[in-house]
Amino acid sequence: MAKKEVKTDLWVASQLDECGIQFTPQGSDVKEIHEALSTASKSGTGNAGYPEYTAVVKDFVLVVEDKADTDKQVKLTDKGILDMSVQAVRDYAVNGAYYYAKHIAQKSQFKKVFAIGVSGDAKHHKITPIYVDDREGYMELEPIESFTMFNQERIQEYYTRLVLKEDTPEEKTTAKILQDAAELHEYLRTYGSLKDQDKPLVVSGILLALDEIKSGSFSIDSLTGDDIDTDGDKIYEAIKKRLKRSNVGPDAKRDKLMSEFAIIRTSARLNTVDDTLGKTPLKYYAEFLKERVFDYIKARSSSEDFIGRFYGEFMSYSGGDGQTLGIVLTPAHICELFCDLLDVQPSDIVLDPCCGTAGFLVAAMHHMVSAADSESTKKNIRKKQLHGYELQSNMFAIACTNMILRDDGNSNIWCQDFLKQNTAQVQLKGATVGMMNPPYSQGTKKDPSQYELSFVEHLLDSLTPGARAAVIVPQSSMTGKTKDEQKFKESIMKNHTLEGVITCNTDTFYGVGTNPVIAVFTAHEPHPADKICKFIDFRDDGYEVRAHVGLVEGDSAKDKKQHLLDVWFGRIEAPSKFCVESTAQADDEWLHSFYYFNDEIPTEADFEKAIGDYLSFEFSMVMQNREYLFTGGEPDDEA
Repeated sequence: MAKKEVKTDLWVASQLDECGIQFTPQGSDVKEIHEALSTASKSGTGNAGYPEYTAVVKDFVLVVEDKADTDKQVKLTDKGILDMSVQAVRDYAVNGAYYYAKHIAQKSQFKKVFAIGVSGDAKHHKITPIYVDDREGYMELEPIESFTMFNQERIQEYYTRLVLKEDTPEEKTTAKILQDAAELHEYLRTYGSLKDQDKPLVVSGILLALDEIKSGSFSIDSLTGDDIDTDGDKIYEAIKKRLKRSNVGPDAKRDKLMSEFAIIRTSARLNTVDDTLGKTPLKYYAEFLKERVFDYIKARSSSEDFIGRFYGEFMSYSGGDGQTLGIVLTPAHICELFCDLLDVQPSDIVLDPCCGTAGFLVAAMHHMVSAADSESTKKNIRKKQLHGYELQSNMFAIACTNMILRDDGNSNIWCQDFLKQNTAQVQLKGATVGMMNPPYSQGTKKDPSQYELSFVEHLLDSLTPGARAAVIVPQSSMTGKTKDEQKFKESIMKNHTLEGVITCNTDTFYGVGTNPVIAVFTAHEPHPADKICKFIDFRDDGYEVRAHVGLVEGDSAKDKKQHLLDVWFGRIEAPSKFCVESTAQADDEWLHSFYYFNDEIPTEADFEKAIGDYLSFEFSMVMQNREYLFTGGEPDDEA
């Protein structure tokens, strides 16, 4: 047992270190905490007692106790509260951690204390945090996968969300976006009489015009409702100037964009002074967007696809969510996850061949620019290292707007059918990273080229040798049920390497009814027969559906994401219920459920329960005169 305890101690220490938490074993370097523990003997003698580890992070104290056996995680009384008897405090991780934490909270100036009980080992473990106050109270918190939420960067957010039960700035931002989108949608409907597909275009065009204010070539005050030089004409001309200033070319591409924004100039309703508003709807929208959206986008460095969020909200209100075209916009947290899974670097060149509103490109740009160490590198990233294709012309216009408002990158987005592009020519772009959310459910036996796997293969063929790629596709595409899909799988493995597949939360695309997975590949390296792939069940990603809001980040989302990345990159082990490492064949179902086997060793409690269940079953059968089931005899005919 001693060896097991030492092994657990070392693993816990490595996890704290991995998360950047500076800790002290068996005591504290902080005098006040050390003194508080000087009378904290678990036996209650008044002598000194010390937890496995303590740490001070900002104004919080972490107290960690660990046990080798997961059966020794926590002990509760019959009333469901922590058992604080001497034996329970000695033998159970959570109970011991709470005992020490209470001493610190009551006998030092540190009043924000987290008690953390840990049991098990690297592969099979439990981590349970408790918030302790300086009285007799405590707050039970959800089990966690790692200590990542307790580092310098995240502990305040964790405290705000889980202890104070308040919204974080990020959550407030999300709520604001939803509120603004709802309000703006109502104004667009009431005063503009716009078609579904035109609403986001009007918003995008006005945002581009607002970006010309800084050059002095446009002002909201110039929108006077004139019948000759209309507000739409002025906004349209400002858009044209912004595109030129952004060096959008060639002319055909710029003309294509301008044609999408023509509704701003041609709509009589938008350009006529409304009696209720006392101004044109265009001016009203411009004022709204300047105050509520534009200034926020420009001031905030973020990977959030604000325009994409607006598009999604508009479509959800009107019922025109694009599903008939297979359009499913990628949530922001998935875009960010792609960047982490592919370890996107400032030197990478990124390609998204089905870019939609440019969510992946926005996230990649933010990721790369944040890691860049010079202004010249940042400029090069924006101008040369982000490439995209989008078939739908209105989405193409929105994507370009999205990139322009983030200081360019737009000149490398094209309104073209990616599947019709010569892969050798696309490869000349030098893309080292591929990201894609292809159109869903468009393929048929008559037109197999529209299967999701067709897009996947075309993307891989278009990347440079050794490039990393991630795609989010329906779970069904990984099974290869049709002959054509099976051929795609065989061809992909013949020419490229499958790294692994992650099964996602079934609500990732909330309201669409698609069960998605993320598949990760290495391009132009044939799949070795002995290649070990990772198949992960990440359905429990910490995101949850909230009424009238949709999918939102839950309290445990960041912790679960960090756990996923740690497993993906081989920093920690995981039980097979989360990750199965296995070779893969083309005719396999590339899913965690296909390869899963239960490798957990039953605990003593599991054994005792199984024996108890068996004895109860045997007794029941005997009472029913069916003891022959256990003796091997024949049933009694008279029974």
